[in-house]
Amino acid sequence: MTRRALYDPGLQPERTALAWRRTALSLLVASLGAARLLPAQLGAGAVALGLAGAVWAVALHHLAGRRARRTTARLLRAGDLDHRHGGAHLLAGTALVTGLLGLGGLALVVHHGTG
Repeated sequence: MTRRALYDPGLQPERTALAWRRTALSLLVASLGAARLLPAQLGAGAVALGLAGAVWAVALHHLAGRRARRTTARLLRAGDLDHRHGGAHLLAGTALVTGLLGLGGLALVVHHGTG
């Protein structure tokens, strides 16, 4: 009886890292768009929101890459996942920034709807 490998070595963390990188790129584009489109509705807050989102997007890209390297090393060394370094902080930060950008988008729609 042959023993099956528990995972495809290195590909699972790589796919997850690529998904986080796509998310970071999308967040960067949305943040820059917010900084460009929302100053008429939100004033200087739009620029601050855009900059905060852009900073989070860069941090997300970095943190996701670090997480993928740790996960790959753990899988290759111990054969299982280390749940202490889960992606909860990445998910929470991304949800927060995305929610704020969504509120900015809502302000844009409401302002154009009434103006």
